[in-house]
Order: sequence, then C-alpha cells, then structure tokens
Amino acid sequence: MSVPTIEGITAHTITTSRLATRVLTSGPDDGVPVLFLHGNVSSATWWEETMLRLPAGFRGIALDQRGFGEADAEALVDATRGAGDFADDAVALMDHLGHERFHLVGSSLGGVIAWWLLAGHSQRIISLTLADPGSPYGFGGTKDAEGTPTTDDYAGSGGGLINPELVRLIGEGDTSTDSMFSPRAALRALVWKPPFIPKREDEFVAALLQTHLGEDAYPGDKVMSSNWPFVAPGAMGVNNAVSPKYALDVSRIIGAAAKPRVLWVRGAQDLTVSNTAAADPGTWGPMGLVPGFPGAEAYPQQPMLDQIRKVLDDYTAAGGSYSEIVIDDCGHVPFIEKPEEFDKVFHAQIASG
Repeated sequence: MSVPTIEGITAHTITTSRLATRVLTSGPDDGVPVLFLHGNVSSATWWEETMLRLPAGFRGIALDQRGFGEADAEALVDATRGAGDFADDAVALMDHLGHERFHLVGSSLGGVIAWWLLAGHSQRIISLTLADPGSPYGFGGTKDAEGTPTTDDYAGSGGGLINPELVRLIGEGDTSTDSMFSPRAALRALVWKPPFIPKREDEFVAALLQTHLGEDAYPGDKVMSSNWPFVAPGAMGVNNAVSPKYALDVSRIIGAAAKPRVLWVRGAQDLTVSNTAAADPGTWGPMGLVPGFPGAEAYPQQPMLDQIRKVLDDYTAAGGSYSEIVIDDCGHVPFIEKPEEFDKVFHAQIASG
C-alpha cells in the first residue's frame, strides 16, 4: 500500500535500465533538478516537505531506493559492491529523466550513497548537501579518523548488528510504542531528538514499515566471527553494503575530477551518526550487552564525525570546499526537526548555482 503524499507532490512509477520504483517530484518540469536520497529504513516520503519548500525554479526528485518503499522487491543489494547499486540506480534515474547535472542531497544512508556519487560522477553534481551523512568509511568496526579496521574481518558491522526484535516488529507492521524496539519507539529514541515528534510521524512510520525484509534485504545476512561481538558482514542487503569491509576508497572522493561545493549539516544531538553513536558496538560494548567486550583500547567507539571531517578537509586541500553547520537541539534529521534552520543554509547552497 502506498503512503499518501501531501499536496504539491506527484508520485510516479518509473522504470529505468536498473530499477522500477516510485519517484516523487515537486516543482516545474523544467526546473533545476535537485535529487534527494533518503536514509535507511525510510523512503522518499521523508523528503516531501523539504521538496515543497524548495525555492521557485527548482525541481525536486526523490526515489524509493532499492530495498525500500515501492521499489521492485526483486532488485536486491549486492553488498560486495558497497553502495554501488544505489549510486548506479540514482544515475540511471537521472539519465532516464534527462538531467545531465543536478544538485544532490543525501541523508544518513543517502549520504553514504552521495559519497559514492561524488567519487564516481562528480562532474554531474552542481552542489552536494549532506544531512547527517554516514561516514565514508561505513558503519561499525573502525577505530580512527583514517578508518582503520578494528579487526581483520570487520566484526561489529553489517547485518548481524540489527536487533532481531525490531525486524520482527517491522514484519508484523507494528505501529505502537508498546515495545522499546518497535519502529515508532526506535524513531523517537534514536532519530529525532526527544521530545520532538513530527506532525507526519504516522507517514514516516508507514514508510519504515515498507522496508524489504530478509537475509538478502534488511537486515541482510551475517557471518559468525571469533572476534567480538562475534558477527561479521555478509554479502547481501543494505546493512552489509555500509560495512567498512566494502567501503569506498576515499582517495576517489579526494581526487574527484570536479569539486562541487559540499554543505555538511548535522544535528548537535544526533545519536545515529556521531563519535558516540548509540548503535555502535564500541558504545554498547562496555554495558555488557554482549559478553566478552575486549575493552575500549581494542574496540573503541567509531569516530564518525572525525572521519567525515578528515575526508572533507582532504577534499578541500585538493581543491574542493565545504561548510559544516551544526544545528543545536536537533537529532538525526535536521530537515524534519529544524526545517527553517536547515532551509536557510540549504537554499543558499543551491541558489549559488
């Protein structure tokens, strides 16, 4: 069942050379294109209000990425390609729509995909806006700003990290807050900063419940490891795709032929992408949730913000530029939680051409 859209957003079913999926659009057909990439366990629905707030003359475009929403359920994510499947889908969509160049916006997982597009298709990107993006080194299992692996098999990353109770409740279509692991409770605890609850929370939960489930989808498969926390990444699904095992070679970002402006906007209280992320094994290991924690020296918290900043500093040294904007009293999705503050910097970014 489709999640209802708000007035001013048009939903299309588009089939490209790579993917059949739902695509949302706003603004004039001939407007300057702005491509929005959503995060994990969400869909294009999360971008609707941001798209409607675009300045005059811009065309908003957001797709349900493979593994989410109304994307073809047969289109799986080959995690051994990292975020390559997602990046190739995005390029195929813009090719299909006839947009050679476009502004790019990525949130969380969408930010990881944006790193891949910057590395491989920088000449097509007019500007890049990253809203609390994932680290270019992936999620879990790295220990310093250079992305050095914590273990040789990247234990503590991939599909094995996802709580099975959350997966079960997604499969049951749970919309309650009866369990701390319910989809709605997870959003309230980890995505937006309490006590904020968005007006369209029901739609955002509905979009989350459309996540494609399974060992080849969400959470993906896993490999047992002798290294704490005893699971390592498998080869299929979105959570394995963002394992550092399959991460992008960041030298491709730094050495990108074109250097579009980068705007990095993040919530000061983001618990998802942080140097102390709530879901990072280095954060919950000392709590004894999985016995055998080897200690913070062997398995520290992943310094995600330091990793992002180091890559962007190196990108700047190689001829690019970026701005880092921190929005206070804000969690993981500033474009939903603090729309006026987000739009102020985002609109300036795309208006500067």
